[in-house]
Amino acid sequence: MVVHRFDREAVRGYAETSSWGAGGEIEVMTPGGTVARFPASDVKLVCFVKEFDARGWAGEQRVFKSRPKSEGLWVRARFRDNDYLEGILPNDLAQTEGSGFLITPPDATSNTQRVYIPKAALSEMKVLGVVGSPVHKKKKEPEGQIGLFDQ
Repeated sequence: MVVHRFDREAVRGYAETSSWGAGGEIEVMTPGGTVARFPASDVKLVCFVKEFDARGWAGEQRVFKSRPKSEGLWVRARFRDNDYLEGILPNDLAQTEGSGFLITPPDATSNTQRVYIPKAALSEMKVLGVVGSPVHKKKKEPEGQIGLFDQ
């Protein structure tokens, strides 16, 4: 993962994500073996990446070029520094109670697979659309079809 902080250099490393939000800190072990702790209020976002050596978040696509096809909430996160990022947030209210949001970024083929955004880093989070619907229409039976199993 790569931790991007406000007005500071990004830190690459590994982390145990289940402890995030506890104590308001994000702890990362760098490839060199040192442990770095950051207050959640200093963290802009955390990118879960395929490779550390890639060009970084700054060079990646931040908005969808057209309506997304993945199911979920299409959101735009605006950070405290007026930067922004669009993504897909799962359409599940149980996931909004934590200390941040885990979204899927616009470009599925990029180095960044998922992005964690602490709530403290946001100035606003807007829902731009709902993609996919949990409501499924019942199939109509063809006219003249007899019901074999009706009671």
